[in-house]
Amino acid sequence: MTTIAGTSPYTGLQLDPVAQESSPADVNRIVESSCQAFAYLQSIDREGRAALLQVIADSLDFNAEELIKTADEETGIGPVRLTGELKRASYQMRFFAEVLREGSYLEATIDTPGDTPMGPRPDLRRLLQPIGPVAVFGSSNFPFAFSVIGGDTASALATGCPVVLKAHSSHPRTSKISYEVMAAAAANFGAPEGILGIVFGQKAGTALVSHPLIQAVGFTGSLGGGAALMDAIGRRQQPIPFYGELSSLNPLIVTPNAAAERSADIGAGLAASITTSAGQLCTKPGVVFVPHGQAGDALVSRLVEDISDSTVAPLLNRRILESYAAITEDLDNHADVKRIALGKTSAAGGFRVSPALYSLEASRLRPDIVQECFGPSAIVIRYSTVPELETALSTIENSLTLTIHLGQNDDEMAERLTQLGRARAGRVIYNGYPTGVSVSWAQTHGGPWPSTNSLHTSVGATAVRRFLRPVTYQDAPAAVLPKELRDGGITVPTRINGQLCLPDK
Repeated sequence: MTTIAGTSPYTGLQLDPVAQESSPADVNRIVESSCQAFAYLQSIDREGRAALLQVIADSLDFNAEELIKTADEETGIGPVRLTGELKRASYQMRFFAEVLREGSYLEATIDTPGDTPMGPRPDLRRLLQPIGPVAVFGSSNFPFAFSVIGGDTASALATGCPVVLKAHSSHPRTSKISYEVMAAAAANFGAPEGILGIVFGQKAGTALVSHPLIQAVGFTGSLGGGAALMDAIGRRQQPIPFYGELSSLNPLIVTPNAAAERSADIGAGLAASITTSAGQLCTKPGVVFVPHGQAGDALVSRLVEDISDSTVAPLLNRRILESYAAITEDLDNHADVKRIALGKTSAAGGFRVSPALYSLEASRLRPDIVQECFGPSAIVIRYSTVPELETALSTIENSLTLTIHLGQNDDEMAERLTQLGRARAGRVIYNGYPTGVSVSWAQTHGGPWPSTNSLHTSVGATAVRRFLRPVTYQDAPAAVLPKELRDGGITVPTRINGQLCLPDK
């Protein structure tokens, strides 16, 4: 049986073994246990699940030192960012506890009996309810916030869905310890073992999404990895939703007025956004549209200066290292592309690379030139007119984000580019940078294909919507109704006969 072990990005050497690859029997046992725990998560209601999430969050904070040390050994991300990311993970647990207590996510709706233009209407009461056990695949670049203890897990547990986790091969020990911390907290709370499970190994991941009791899959990773899982799901007798965050170029547009007003500031901010976390962020700006002219030249000069002076942490794993080398080599050899900056490389070894910046004329842009490059690189596209910018933008793929830097008197330009942004991204950013995704009620972390294959967000309050389905009760006895739909007092925001009614104080 295959042994699961991570590799140190600092040295390129394999770390101590963590686990054996989960067998088909292991996967089946874990999934069946999660199915048995489904009834428990429903029985403790919203307040019980909120309290469970709070207990898990407290346990994550208590075990922070061990989690951060282990994650740094396996990912090379560094203690500073990992400390912030772990705080984000525990915050997400507490955030979804508040989503549960507020209750509007349930979309409680009541239509009382009455006459309508179409004839008599029965008593109808509708609520969103959990779908059952779900599988969550952790990401390589966020060992906390988008992995075992991440937002997919938090949002699924919040809805009342047990979670079976697939440990990421880049940080298996971090995944194992994260799971153990959560499982111990849940056990101390009184929850059964099956509300959480974990499997190791690629074959186990395929077996997990193929299991007939799994009802949905949350995935953050490469387009290729997502495609393989979607193919396995496609062979199931029962189709289930696959919520994949897959690929994103995150174009950033600088208008001529913005370049004229603050070229140095934008150049410096861009360099930081491109190199943060060694460029291994799904929201890294990979394509930057800069106008021709003196102001645009000044912006690019500052960007080149900062990229040339920069060094970055090691990449997460050998696969990312090899992919980065292949993509930058192709750009170096492309006749229409010019490398305009190359950063410094640490002599310490491991999976280290130099940041790289390229330039291309908008008129020469072709879809095959630009692809997502996971690492500290970007392509600057120089344009002369707004129509040329729009044409160039239409040749690249849709993204999670689209960023617009505006100047004074850019109202018309802002409206025009916003229309493009709405059509091509899930989040439109103004005068900022796309790296960084706040956990909040209004957040969207998703976008048109190929950034995701879903109409939902994986960050923010409405992330729970992925793991819920609507059920309508017609002329139901009061005793069988969920408490949120019973008469005698409004407990969550509820739409009654079309009128939104807030909970009784």
